[in-house]
Amino acid sequence: MAIDTSSTTEVGSYFISNYPPFSLWTRENLPEIQRAFDSPPATEAPLGLYIHIPFCRKRCKFCYFRVYTNQNARAIEDYVECLAREIELLSQKPAVQGRNLKFVYFGGGTPSYLSSKQLRFLRDKLQEHVSWDTADEVTFECEPGTLSLEKVETLREIGITRVSLGVENFSDKILEENGRAHLSPEIERAYGWLRQVGFPQVNIDLIAGMIGETDENWQRNIEKTIALEPDNITIYQMELPFNTLISKEMREQGIESPVADWATKRRWVNESFNRLTSVGYQISSGNELVRDLDTDHFVYRDNVWRGADLLAAGVSSFGHLQGVHYQNFDKIEDYQAALQSGSLPLNRALRPTAHQRLIREVVLQLKEGHISVMAFEEKFGVNIVDEFGQAFRNQEAAGYLEVDGDEVRLTRKGLLQVDSLLTEYFEPEHRQVRYT
Repeated sequence: MAIDTSSTTEVGSYFISNYPPFSLWTRENLPEIQRAFDSPPATEAPLGLYIHIPFCRKRCKFCYFRVYTNQNARAIEDYVECLAREIELLSQKPAVQGRNLKFVYFGGGTPSYLSSKQLRFLRDKLQEHVSWDTADEVTFECEPGTLSLEKVETLREIGITRVSLGVENFSDKILEENGRAHLSPEIERAYGWLRQVGFPQVNIDLIAGMIGETDENWQRNIEKTIALEPDNITIYQMELPFNTLISKEMREQGIESPVADWATKRRWVNESFNRLTSVGYQISSGNELVRDLDTDHFVYRDNVWRGADLLAAGVSSFGHLQGVHYQNFDKIEDYQAALQSGSLPLNRALRPTAHQRLIREVVLQLKEGHISVMAFEEKFGVNIVDEFGQAFRNQEAAGYLEVDGDEVRLTRKGLLQVDSLLTEYFEPEHRQVRYT
């Protein structure tokens, strides 16, 4: 977990999304999250809801999420029933009662795997206990090949405000080689329907460094993206966590990494940033661009990275409540069995210390490219320039960031590899442990 000095994309986690590392969350800490749920809200932190839909048409070779393929309608209905039961139980907890949702995120898997009928059923079931009608943002992830005009209209009808379309690449050859279920004609149809129906925000995802990627094709991806004119663009750099099909093949067959090296991926993202900013997009994080930083906000990210409460619903979902991290059971059988017995499907938890909460927000907000020293002093009573002075000095000397008065600002060089910089802010005992 040290700063990346080699260029090859090898097996192991890379993308930092929380702190302390997930590998430290345990079942022994479950009383902490149970007490958090059973206590009235201690702060006025915003409340969000993450809903995991674990179904996909097929498993991508680079996927590391909990997903299930080839599920029939009955299996999906059973799962939706469990989701409704879970949210009913959540809504009855003292920590949740009477609070309004500020944001909702439907992730997966493939939420758009559900049919229009199933989506309406899910909305109706969930709204017996919670409502997202007043939420600032309701995001829904979509795989292009699962959409139809009717389904897109249903998404708008049930209150989705932000759609994230998993394009990943516009080359059919590369999509097939990486195990994606969709092809380019489905991208064009799906995007057309989204624009026809009209959502306040449409985001498209791209991945730099997929197996088979070339300079020529990557440039074509960016030009195709510009032609679509999405509101938001997310560009990930391909990683190889331990539980992907690619990682499994590498370990079992002793083959070299088929994924582009880090230097190449960073170059591609840098070229993308240059081209997209030349046509008016603005960089909002190390992997996101928007049309206008003043008006285009990713409410989910902005709040989660600043310590908001996040209710986790669904198998394997991660949440955070009243200062406690937690995750649900990561197997669907265990998840459903817990709910059928009338219990929340809580699997593991961790209550970070005050210093660990500070680290968490510093590293996550650094991914946006800049942080305010004063904002952290007001919230935590800590001067981060003093607290993390050695890390700031090291990374400033290496050309990754600049400390300028109240602002710590990453350079483009730092932004392109920000995840590789973040473990230097971890407590020493966490810098070499497995992340997940």
